[in-house]
Amino acid sequence: MTGGGRTRDAQLLWVAAGGAVFVVVLPLANLSGFVSDYYLNLFGKYLALAVLALGMDLIWGYTGVLSLGQAIFFGIGAYSIGMHMLLEGSGKGVYGEPVPDFMVWNQVYQLPLFWKPYKSAPVALAAAVLLPAGLAALIGLLTFRRRLRGTYFAILTQAIAFAVWLMFNRNEMRLGGTNGLTDFKSILGFSLSAPATLRVLYLITALALGAALVLARWLVQSKSGLVLQAIRDNERRLEFLGYDTSAYKILVFAISGALAGLGGMLYAPQVGIITPSQIGVLPSLEIVIWVAFGGRGTLWGALLGAVSINWLRSVLTGTYPRLWPIILGGLFVTVIMFFPEGLLGVGSRLKAVLARRVPLAPAAAPAARAYPPSDKI
Repeated sequence: MTGGGRTRDAQLLWVAAGGAVFVVVLPLANLSGFVSDYYLNLFGKYLALAVLALGMDLIWGYTGVLSLGQAIFFGIGAYSIGMHMLLEGSGKGVYGEPVPDFMVWNQVYQLPLFWKPYKSAPVALAAAVLLPAGLAALIGLLTFRRRLRGTYFAILTQAIAFAVWLMFNRNEMRLGGTNGLTDFKSILGFSLSAPATLRVLYLITALALGAALVLARWLVQSKSGLVLQAIRDNERRLEFLGYDTSAYKILVFAISGALAGLGGMLYAPQVGIITPSQIGVLPSLEIVIWVAFGGRGTLWGALLGAVSINWLRSVLTGTYPRLWPIILGGLFVTVIMFFPEGLLGVGSRLKAVLARRVPLAPAAAPAARAYPPSDKI
């Protein structure tokens, strides 16, 4: 077996082992009482955010397009499923009205027209993925076709994220304003307070992450994936060769938007709330930090960064809530300066440093050549 074959087998082994831990071991440990419902739910949130990070790695890590608006697509997915869950519980709120309680607080007693399609679960599930994908494709069409790239594209997506954040904060949007959507009671008829429901949500999230990883891996290893990486390395040369680079970027941006929406759809039921604070500029910047911290352009680095950073947040914000932004910024600067390949590149980086510091053993001197004796003086 060749070295490449052994490497692929080792990777598949690690994938199988990781999948077994998240899909089989943790739920069984929860059933046995070794892992509490709280921690299983917490890991479910991390896995949902890992789906979001995968999309970011595709557009930034593999294509070289920095988007500072990925949280928009995440928020659309979360709000879509959140609207359905609130409508599913209509009439069971504090006021007993056929509209969500926050609308009654704002003296709105008739369901807005754009809410009505979300009464259907299939419509809500489809909208959570297709709306972000469609919006990303539209943004890509209006920007990439006009050769907008680099810093200009990053600034534009940041501005869009800020504008969307402002819109969702307004009560006139009928989306809960700054309080967002909360008080979810059930999903598809199953109570969200039941441990069995949270367990099933965790399993669905783990399987969805696995499917997203398979899709992303297939994409980056395909011919289109090679074109995406060529765009990252030298887009102008690729255009000179006759490739329509904007079409490839629109496609991968739409896929990244769909993955972000899927992550939001999986996240909202497990958290129980979605607010505009999870949509704006700062959440979008944090997604970039996750991918950079884990190692961009690797897929596995995106998963590692999303899970590890959010685990650190859960641990440290309970003790040092005000220091968390400083800690997060410090981690980002440290990785950029000393470990540009992220956590996945730490091993190779350390090997390179040690190789420079440890001198090689001196080569043995060549043996003297023997000459036959001569009688000449």
